[in-house]
Amino acid sequence: MSTKQIQGQLWSIAPQYWSNNFEPYFLPLYKKTLEQLNLTEEDSLLDAGCGSGMFSHMAIGTGAHVTGMDAASGLLTVARERNPGYNFLEEDLEAMPFTNEAFDYVTGFNSFQYAGNFSAALAEAKRVLKPDGRLVLAIWDKPEYSEATNILKAIGTLLPPPPAGTPGPFALSEDGKIESIIQSQDMKLLYATKVSCPFLYHSLGDAVNSFMSTGPAAIAMNHVPKKQVEQTIATAMQPYHVTEDFYHLQNSFLLFIAEK
Repeated sequence: MSTKQIQGQLWSIAPQYWSNNFEPYFLPLYKKTLEQLNLTEEDSLLDAGCGSGMFSHMAIGTGAHVTGMDAASGLLTVARERNPGYNFLEEDLEAMPFTNEAFDYVTGFNSFQYAGNFSAALAEAKRVLKPDGRLVLAIWDKPEYSEATNILKAIGTLLPPPPAGTPGPFALSEDGKIESIIQSQDMKLLYATKVSCPFLYHSLGDAVNSFMSTGPAAIAMNHVPKKQVEQTIATAMQPYHVTEDFYHLQNSFLLFIAEK
């Protein structure tokens, strides 16, 4: 089974939970990116790994010509509902169905680390970029800088150890890894920063639903009952209960912009 098939199935289990309870917490990343890109009606953008289409919607709002692609059919259904009249394709990061030099920008928010071969996916992004086009990559910072890591670790206790090299949320978070791969593709790193993305849940149920929309939770449900996964998440959230029904996780992400 291909990386596209595997990841597409995992991230399609609860698309509305992802859209409502997880993706909105990436808004600081999306806003910072738009500040840096300064998109216009002249620009074309590919949102590679577009998820439920929230960033695509924001980019469309600038007047840019936006195309989305993702491996998860469930998330694409939400993206299409959110952005009627625009193209959202079920495709693989490692085999993009576009001609050479088709886009001014390619963005990848928490997507490229799930490619089975990151270098191949990055080469594809470079191929479809116009000369001097720009690639945006946003990934989780190192695990110790995000409290959500502890929720994902708790889910991980329900799973057998993954094979070495298995794609995952922190696959590219090691110091210098993104930079070295960008350099290996003969691209120029223009911008790098950290972005804080706090997760604030208004109930424990929202927190549980948020993490139930993730790939690790989908894998866990292949090994244990859904109720056990939900209870594991609920227990792991208890240290982050702040007051009344509010739960807060502080998280850090890395944002890179490179030029072809």
